[in-house]
Amino acid sequence: MAKVEGDSREPLNEQAVANIYGSMRTDINQIYSKITELEMEVSEHSLVINAIKPLDPSRRCYRMIGGVLVERTIQEVMPAVNRNKEGLEEVIARLNEALEKKKKDLAAFEAKYKIRIKKGDGEMKDESGKKEGNAQGVLVGPAANE
Repeated sequence: MAKVEGDSREPLNEQAVANIYGSMRTDINQIYSKITELEMEVSEHSLVINAIKPLDPSRRCYRMIGGVLVERTIQEVMPAVNRNKEGLEEVIARLNEALEKKKKDLAAFEAKYKIRIKKGDGEMKDESGKKEGNAQGVLVGPAANE
């Protein structure tokens, strides 16, 4: 099993476990946001490629490079736009792999500390809400940025 954040030094109390859990959920949400942002950029690149593909390759076009608008031909710009799109797709694939790993780590952390998500109306995700001596779980509310 993969190392879960916090395994090297065990959390001392429920609050520390809740903080680590919240941090892990925040990381996952940030990865989701970045993937969404990059997918929108890939979509924009596709729109540009489809718009300029049927045009004359010697026709001039403009491209933003580092905040500077430069004049090029479609023939010069098309390979760069394709490369950028492919690079974005590779980054998205790597982020998806990282997301899956983080999800597995989170599931392992939930299982290890018997974490149950507390619903807004008082229900619990896991209905085994019994307290058994030292083996009680940690209740965590919904994430703040949802």
